[in-house]
Amino acid sequence: MNAQITFLDETLRLIHVPLSLYSSFLQPILNVLLPKSQGASGSAQQPELESSTLGNQHGFLNISVTPIECSIVCHSAWAKSVFEPAIKKLPKELSKTVSISKDSYAVISVISAGMDAGSRVVDLTSPLALAGIPIFFITTYYSDFILVPTKDRQSVVQALLARGFVFSEDESSFKPAISPAHSRGTSHSSEPPSTPPPSSVGELQTRTFALLKKRNVVPYIDPDLQLIHCSGREKSSFRGYSDRPSMARTQTNGNRRSWFDTLDTKLYLSIVSALASQPRFLSITLAEDDPPSLLLDKSLLGVFGDSLVGPTEGTLVPIFLDLDNLPFEATGIVSGVAGKLVQEMHMMESAELSYLSTARAGAVILSAEQSVKALAILTPLLTKEEQ
Repeated sequence: MNAQITFLDETLRLIHVPLSLYSSFLQPILNVLLPKSQGASGSAQQPELESSTLGNQHGFLNISVTPIECSIVCHSAWAKSVFEPAIKKLPKELSKTVSISKDSYAVISVISAGMDAGSRVVDLTSPLALAGIPIFFITTYYSDFILVPTKDRQSVVQALLARGFVFSEDESSFKPAISPAHSRGTSHSSEPPSTPPPSSVGELQTRTFALLKKRNVVPYIDPDLQLIHCSGREKSSFRGYSDRPSMARTQTNGNRRSWFDTLDTKLYLSIVSALASQPRFLSITLAEDDPPSLLLDKSLLGVFGDSLVGPTEGTLVPIFLDLDNLPFEATGIVSGVAGKLVQEMHMMESAELSYLSTARAGAVILSAEQSVKALAILTPLLTKEEQ
């Protein structure tokens, strides 16, 4: 089983928007979502946003609306030029409830077709957690993405090299590609940076659950919420999971193709329609060379019609972890939680396990049957004893 891992040299910010202010930020969200040449204002974007898209497409963008928050991961230029002005328009007290991460983040892309989902999460997140590196993790239909603080990039490389991952650097683009020698990989995180990193996976799990319990993090399931994981189509081609399509770079007239040229416009309009309705759950990920990926409330299927690719008849259930009371730099949460579930549930290769990090929350995503078992494992570990 193989994984292709690429370190994308991006400058990203995480933005938290309370659900009560979602309507105030819908236009900025659509402004960032729309293709570069057709922003919500109807005019071309500012020159400073040139670096936020590659070939007129998003290098990386995630917009997630969940029962806990609205969370956006976007280029720093979008955070500064689009979201900061929107925050400044709010009354002072309300503006304090919206946050943009102080640190910038780089993103690692992991393509891991045919790999054991549970082990994939644990095997890559554990070395980063043991190195004390705070991370965020997003599973998409084709890939997994790990966000790491830009300042910790060298530590990330060292931690992965120490665990047998081999980096081959393309000197022309300065984008190191990682091809694992015996690979698996993915994750998010948990614990104050002032505390020395744990010395073993067992200690990591112990610390993770102690911290979550101390901060009153109670895992829960929304009984009325069922999700599906799917993808949009490319206009050019679609070759399936194991052979990821590569976006055509140019048109026959020699002009670079825009992101809009390679996207199904029906899917795009459906995304805008779903966002305008303030969905209970919708996570959209756009990344360079990947078709759009969606994790969405199954009740939204009617909005998207036949514009989706993937198993729309299946059902996934998220176990939510509200991490608002944790330090933003907390480390080890995904590795600790996912590791415990894999260990206790004896997950097989066919098992579904994915994770979605948002700015102030996390969600472990499993099949309906597995989610019940997982909640039964997590709840006693995070329930405080009565005094």
